Amino acid sequence: MTTARVPRMGSRAVLISIVVFTAMLSHQAAVAQSAVRLIPVPPPPMGWSSWNSFSNTVDSRIVMDQARAMISSGLHKAGYEYVNIDEGWWLGKRDAQGNIEVDPKAWPALAPGERAGDMANIVRFIHGLGLKAGIYTDAGESGCSMYPDLGPKYFHAGSEGHYEQDFLQFAKWGFDYVKVDWCGGDKENLDPAVQYAEIARAIARAAAITGHRLYFSLCEWGKQSPWTWAPNVGGSPADIWRTSGDIVAPIVAGNIHANRKASFAKMLSNFDQGIHPEAEHTGYYNDPDMMVVGMPGLEDEQNRVHMALWAMSGAPLIVGADLTKLTPATLATLTNPAVLAADQDSAGLQSVKVAEPAEGLQVWSKALAEPGRRAVLLLNRTASPQQISVRWSDLGLSEASATVTDAWTGKQLHTSGTSYSAGVPAGDAVMLLVAGTDAPMTAYTPSGTEETSGNNGAVLDHHPVRFTGVRSHSHMARVRITYSNPGLAPRYAELRINGQAATRIAFPPTGNGNGAGAIWIQATLDETSANNVLTFSAVCEPGPVIQSISIQ
Repeated sequence: MTTARVPRMGSRAVLISIVVFTAMLSHQAAVAQSAVRLIPVPPPPMGWSSWNSFSNTVDSRIVMDQARAMISSGLHKAGYEYVNIDEGWWLGKRDAQGNIEVDPKAWPALAPGERAGDMANIVRFIHGLGLKAGIYTDAGESGCSMYPDLGPKYFHAGSEGHYEQDFLQFAKWGFDYVKVDWCGGDKENLDPAVQYAEIARAIARAAAITGHRLYFSLCEWGKQSPWTWAPNVGGSPADIWRTSGDIVAPIVAGNIHANRKASFAKMLSNFDQGIHPEAEHTGYYNDPDMMVVGMPGLEDEQNRVHMALWAMSGAPLIVGADLTKLTPATLATLTNPAVLAADQDSAGLQSVKVAEPAEGLQVWSKALAEPGRRAVLLLNRTASPQQISVRWSDLGLSEASATVTDAWTGKQLHTSGTSYSAGVPAGDAVMLLVAGTDAPMTAYTPSGTEETSGNNGAVLDHHPVRFTGVRSHSHMARVRITYSNPGLAPRYAELRINGQAATRIAFPPTGNGNGAGAIWIQATLDETSANNVLTFSAVCEPGPVIQSISIQ
């Protein structure tokens, strides 16, 4: 079986897959096969964060050591690229003009000609290793430093009242990524959708001024269901959003919290809270928290389950462990090519639970960019070994035979029949790669858009594009959108299903004169109705030209 390749050296570029899809016939017509390009979307980020292992003791020396270890360990070669400085880098002091002031002892000059207390120094060091740099702030006036895990309390270490000033400063320093926490916002009882919309606009303004965009990690902990509004916030949506609280409080070696342990049960809970497949698409991702792979509390087998769950989620792969102390077994778990490829797959979809034959015995399926390919997880949450089966029909595959490969070892396990069964130890999981044939899809063309419709589809401008009479055979349907965008940048649209809340979809460029392309989303449809209505509205003009949708 062929699996998708992991991006080389942490590059954000992904390969364009040539995919055989259904041709567009009449509304609710039978489906014929035709070649349409799948347009790859940005994958979730891969990197490291300082919080889990260093709490608010982070400084320049720690960050430099971790950045070097990302290179020497082989993590960067496997695709990890962000070195993210979390809470504790700033103690809340500003100058008379409101600019952030940084402790020059914690963040000294690192090269001749540099000025101590300038965060551009550590950015230059990280960039010099071929890595990317991340920074941290809070949406409130004070941040999480007022609730210190270690050391004294520090107030006023949030960005409220200084959004445009601070995010412009982060961009000028050269940071590539910003995590925006919610401790201050929560204490002040602010509306996260309002505050994070302002932040999104400040990030967009900073990018317009500097030409340097910050990857936006929204960290509201899932309290106000950010998956319902974060993909559509502020005109420049969040790239990732937290869906739950922390898996573990920091475990800092040689400190008062050195005996803390990461909890396997809490990790499973975070996985469950992070499953919102209708919101994860076209480069936007649910974030169930940084990983605790390699931290005290989890055995090697549990680390593999954890890694598999995050890969099936299409989650950001942000390591929280001390990179200088990773064991060979942990490194092997973090760098397995097939598992990483499932997480980084260019279709950008999240896994869906497709079967639970008995309580605690679960089958999860993640549709991959290559036709007929699925990543599958057989998860045993019970206290005893169990046999778990997966049927091809549950995966949206035809009843023809399929090839089954062990994702961790690459060993081919099965090549015939219409299902596969494996013994799964208690509290463990088996991760598979299944290669079969996609079940037929039903194609729909736009309706109710006569003034803008034609042979090449419906132009999404001031007229919405509707698809009516849509039928689904499952509650969570896989939807392929065929469109064209001849521009140089993504175009955006809001999608409403049966009049419910909208989600924003990014339509990457398809190339001028290169014909149509396709992207995938997953949508919650009424499987008892033959008249689901999907309505696309332009966010700004020009919008994409939407030609058809196909439903599986």
